[in-house]
Amino acid sequence: MDSLTKRLISEIKQGDDQAFAELVDLYKDKVYQVAYRMVGHPQEAQDVAQEAFLRVYTNLEKYDVNRKFSTWLFRIATNVAIDRLRKRKPDFYLQDKVKGTEDITYESQLAVTDDLPEDQVVQFELQDWIQAEINHLPPKYRTAIILKYLEDLSLKEISDIMDLPVATVKTRIHRGREALRKRMRHV
Repeated sequence: MDSLTKRLISEIKQGDDQAFAELVDLYKDKVYQVAYRMVGHPQEAQDVAQEAFLRVYTNLEKYDVNRKFSTWLFRIATNVAIDRLRKRKPDFYLQDKVKGTEDITYESQLAVTDDLPEDQVVQFELQDWIQAEINHLPPKYRTAIILKYLEDLSLKEISDIMDLPVATVKTRIHRGREALRKRMRHV
């Protein structure tokens, strides 16, 4: 995929918009996953991913072709997500409780079209709970945890993405994991 990426980047720099569409197609799912795990909401994750690709397009001349493209791209995506988290204002989400009720959410009021098997529901609830706990971590720990455990990146790749020494990345992963463990024990 690296040779394909390099070819596409070369074509984009020559003005080929179709090559950029192909590049986006190659990486869109991974960028969305990183964004979703950072911000926790699908629509916001789509916005983050779109902004990340826009920044890639406008800053492609700054990309060092001797470095791994995905690392550069993930760094941009995580920075956009962190910026978004810093600017986040209270918003309306389906998981919010309906005012004037006890545990009724807007989402629970939507018509269900498909019945889910019980074990799948339990799995989704567990994933949501873990993601919610990850979302409570400070961004510096959240980023390290997501890139390590959810995106399965190496310490070196995380170091490149976060622009930190590997030792600092290890420390953030350890502290993030400990903070997550404490949060999950007390819930």
